[in-house]
Amino acid sequence: MSSSFQALRLYAGPKALQHIRQHGLRPHHVGVIPAAAGGPKGLILGPLDRFLFGHWLPQSTQPVDLVGASIGAWRMATGCLNQTVAAFERLEHEYIRQHFETRPGQKRPSAGQVSGQFGQNLRLFYGGRVPEVLEHPRYRLHIVTSRGRHLLGREGALRTPLGYLGAFAANALHRKALGGWLERVVFSSLAAGSARAVPLPFGVHDFRTRQVPLSEANFMDALQASCSIPFLLNAVHGINGAPPGAYWDGGITDYHLHLHYQPRAESPIVLYPHFQRQVVPGWLDKVWKRRHLASPALDDMLVIAPNPAWVSTLPNGKLPDRTDFTAYGNNLAGRVSAWSGATAASQRLADEWAQWLQRPDPAIVQAL
Repeated sequence: MSSSFQALRLYAGPKALQHIRQHGLRPHHVGVIPAAAGGPKGLILGPLDRFLFGHWLPQSTQPVDLVGASIGAWRMATGCLNQTVAAFERLEHEYIRQHFETRPGQKRPSAGQVSGQFGQNLRLFYGGRVPEVLEHPRYRLHIVTSRGRHLLGREGALRTPLGYLGAFAANALHRKALGGWLERVVFSSLAAGSARAVPLPFGVHDFRTRQVPLSEANFMDALQASCSIPFLLNAVHGINGAPPGAYWDGGITDYHLHLHYQPRAESPIVLYPHFQRQVVPGWLDKVWKRRHLASPALDDMLVIAPNPAWVSTLPNGKLPDRTDFTAYGNNLAGRVSAWSGATAASQRLADEWAQWLQRPDPAIVQAL
């Protein structure tokens, strides 16, 4: 890796690498952009998001499928707003300053408290602007959620932990077995002039999947569901146009969106700003390291990720993450300072990416 690239690392599947060798990389080559779950880790990608959606992609005209789970869904929906750079700056500012007060005697806020406050934040952020997301002339949004089945079809003080225990055990045997407990439900933008959702940009033979048209009537609920971490937030119920049941964080079924992507021939690259090299299938797969390896499903993917050595130079020597809420507790100023320092430093990721795009050298792209 060139000495001028200290923060950035690039990883590609074989088809993506072959494309870069033959054609370089131009904005019109991108057909799909995934965005992972991972909570505050996604903050590190803010400068990249602002560059991609605010400056680079507008140089092209092709449709682009945006696939997001949890904070990734929030990021991709923000990419569909007008005045995109300002929208991403607001997202970063408000996410960093989220604060859930821990009351005396509490180890952490209740799920109901967090869900209520988070839902209000989403309504303030997107209020009056949902049509901008749904009617974007180029970007087709796909919000990934996890819908409970059988025991997990409803929340309960006993049934939810028992259900997730069953889900963990099933997933340990085989990822497809998880589908007996949870299914992937994707809320997708409508095709132009139609009440039908646009086609998914990935195959669904890997896991039990449903697709629901995304509308003004279900946008807020779908986005909140995609961000609703079990036990930390309540599930979302009664989503308009969707099958009944409890809907949780899309990262449970699709943590890093390790999907069988099917980009269009004219825009063959799956461009993935990510916070690490590994693309882990589901949240419950974090403990199964063998499932973190690349597969043929990712052959068209180019991952933009931070160098682990650079990450060690950030505040606390790591990416912002969910444990910081507990570590800092009610010390909001301390957490804001640490997270703001990390996001400011991550401008270097965007700068090095812009530098590489001026001369897309395949020699510094590593195998995914």
